[in-house]
Amino acid sequence: MTCPLCGPTPHEILWLDDFCRVVLLNDEDYPAYCRVELLEHVKEMSDLTPQDRARVMKVVFAVETALRTAFNPDKINLASLGNKTPHIHWHVIPRFEHDKHFPNSHWGQAARESHPSLLNAQTKQALADNMGTLIECALGSS
Repeated sequence: MTCPLCGPTPHEILWLDDFCRVVLLNDEDYPAYCRVELLEHVKEMSDLTPQDRARVMKVVFAVETALRTAFNPDKINLASLGNKTPHIHWHVIPRFEHDKHFPNSHWGQAARESHPSLLNAQTKQALADNMGTLIECALGSS
């Protein structure tokens, strides 16, 4: 089985270093849905050194902060499952009371119709810029 996260991503990259990347999934129901993906194929967080575990989480929390700042969601969902793709990655999903599934998981049954709009280029660039600043700041405090 080929791992879909080990190669180039089809998604827009908002931030990247030699350890991980942050991609914007541009999901039609969740336009600001991001994923933090480890570049190396590692299955479990506990397979990482403590320093690398901390590094991943600093990136995840910086992405969360950038999304909260940009969109003021009602809630942020963080998830790392890996059942279908056993490669470390974290889902960072801004949630709103009016979104299609709220208060349920975005993977669950829809609760209502929703018609969010995709992010425009200016919004994506501002998000990427702020996210990069927050990540670099978080990683610089190691």
